[in-house]
Amino acid sequence: MPTDEETIRTLIARWAEAVHRGDLAGVLADHAEDIVMFDVPPPYDGVRGLDAYRETWPPFFDWQARGAAFEIESLEVVAGGGVAFAYALLRCGTPEDLAAAPANRLRLTLGLVERDGRWVVAHEHHSFPLVD
Repeated sequence: MPTDEETIRTLIARWAEAVHRGDLAGVLADHAEDIVMFDVPPPYDGVRGLDAYRETWPPFFDWQARGAAFEIESLEVVAGGGVAFAYALLRCGTPEDLAAAPANRLRLTLGLVERDGRWVVAHEHHSFPLVD
């Protein structure tokens, strides 16, 4: 039987693959109905609820369809007592973006909870560092 950490790593890898494919159902699959997301684009006070989260993805998929990468480079997971958090660095950008700032990485933090015997993402935060 896989550990909680292994289960969560698999969940996150599946999510990232769904994002890369533009598979909205796959992106939503393991997210809580009451998810809160803080993202790079507005709204600056975050997105609350699965319906609002769902609405954020089509513009990203359109942008990504122009050749942008979305690849996890590193992932750390800590889990215990029905809660977990994960943080990752991702290559995320168009070839032009990545050529202009090859070291720039999207930072991802996820908060997960175990509900009804399965892990779900309850909080998601994406950010890029400010680049001078």
